[in-house]
This record gives sequence, C-alpha cells and structure tokens, in this order.
Amino acid sequence: MDSVRKFIDSGILELYVLEQTSSFEQQEVEVMASMHEEVRREIDEISKALLGYARAHAIEPDPMVLPFLMARIDYMERLKNGEQPSFPPVLNKDSKISDYDEWLNRPDLQLDKPLDQVMIRIIGFTPEVSSAIVWLQHGAPPETHTDELEQFLIVEGTCEIVIGQQVNHMKPGDVLIVPLHQPHYVKVTSDIPCKILLQRVAA
Repeated sequence: MDSVRKFIDSGILELYVLEQTSSFEQQEVEVMASMHEEVRREIDEISKALLGYARAHAIEPDPMVLPFLMARIDYMERLKNGEQPSFPPVLNKDSKISDYDEWLNRPDLQLDKPLDQVMIRIIGFTPEVSSAIVWLQHGAPPETHTDELEQFLIVEGTCEIVIGQQVNHMKPGDVLIVPLHQPHYVKVTSDIPCKILLQRVAA
C-alpha cells in the first residue's frame, strides 16, 4: 500500500486530471485506477477540487465581446463578397443623423431578427476610426478606454450614458464623446431598442 500512497502523492494524478500527462503516464494512471479504489477516489477528489476552484475564480465574460466578434466576421464576409469599403464621416458635436443616411437606410444594415441583447453591424473600418450601427436592448456594461475615444450618435430610442458620476440623458440626434480614461456605461430607457451610430477613434 505504501507504493500506492507514494503514487498518489507523486503529483501525477493532478497532471492526469489537467490532461498534462504523456500517453505512457496516462496509461499508467488508468491501470493504477483500475486496480486501486483509493486512486480512483483521489482522481475524483482532485477533479471536484479543480472544478470548484475554476467556478470560484471564474471571470464573467464581457457580453460585448461576442457581438463585436460576430460583427467583424460579418463585415469581412461582406467585403469578401464584393462590398466596397466605405468611410463614414467622423462624428463631431454638429453631426446629424442625416449625415449617415447612406448607411442607416441600407436594407442589408437593418435589424433583421428579434433583438436578444445587442446587435452590431460595422459600416466602416480604418486603423484610425471604426464605425458601427449598434442596437441595444438593455444597455452596455461599464468599460474604460485608454487609447481610443468612444463617440455616440443616438438614432432611435433613448438611453442614459453614465460617465463617472455624470448621467447624460440621450435622445435621437444627440452626440456624446467619452473622454479617455473615464469609466462609462449605457442604460436603455426607451421601450424600443436604442439604435446608436458608434465610433471608436484612435487617440
């Protein structure tokens, strides 16, 4: 039994559970587990402990990562299928919704299915400026930008864009530029999704 205890204490079972063993070591562990109940129990305990640790230290994924990823894939597919790159004007305090009619009125850039949380359609991209149409059902989580200015033009619906402690009540036609290093988030206040022309401009 001392040899079994020594095998358990060697650390190989932890490596086995983490799938870090060689094929020879894997086979060795599985043979020992088939022969000794205490090895099987130890593998189960290690698995439960690692799962508990992973759950306790899990980081909630940013809900905006997947929509932005899907938007990039969609944009690349559109370019591959013949869409010509376009360059929407950079937002400023005098920008109007009508400045972006070329993109806002395109049939293929409309919300074409029920909105779950967020939908993003990229309409222009350069290393300096990315432009997108965004629909938010409830809002967007807190974030802080250190190397790009985030700029909003509200197209439909209403929302609050909170920058630090400042609450900005936004309606169609309103423009807001978020300063660098300022935490901010968006809360939709209308019964309909808030449709936004969003730009990120390299600082």
